[in-house]
Amino acid sequence: MTNFLGRYEFQMDEKGRVSLPSAFRREADGDCFVLLQWRPPALTLFPLESWAAAQERLLAFRRNQPEAWGDVLAITSSAVEVSPDKQGRILIPAWLQEAAGLAGRVLLLGNMDRVEVWDPEEFERVARTGSAEFKKFSNQIFG
Repeated sequence: MTNFLGRYEFQMDEKGRVSLPSAFRREADGDCFVLLQWRPPALTLFPLESWAAAQERLLAFRRNQPEAWGDVLAITSSAVEVSPDKQGRILIPAWLQEAAGLAGRVLLLGNMDRVEVWDPEEFERVARTGSAEFKKFSNQIFG
């Protein structure tokens, strides 16, 4: 299992490329990732191992919840495979840039088995709101 941790801020270039931190590239098994937006406003970058598990759950969900076919299709139709180039950059397609409100600075956050891609200002706004529910249960996680 992968273990992505930390936060890194990079400038996205005019072609939509952003550097993937070397720590994230080392942690991933292989050079290919799946990039998609399943929970706005962020994008999620799955290494293939994590994507395979998510894909199995999506297939089961589609089989067991036929009315969710359109939702699954909306998620998978926006997914794209990306591989870091020789400089360690990945290309974020224009439609995903627009969906996540990305322009200029981009925040890459390790989220254990995946990486999230955020607009830095949007992340700060969401992070400030927090969850009172999590505070009630955080001791169960961290002791």
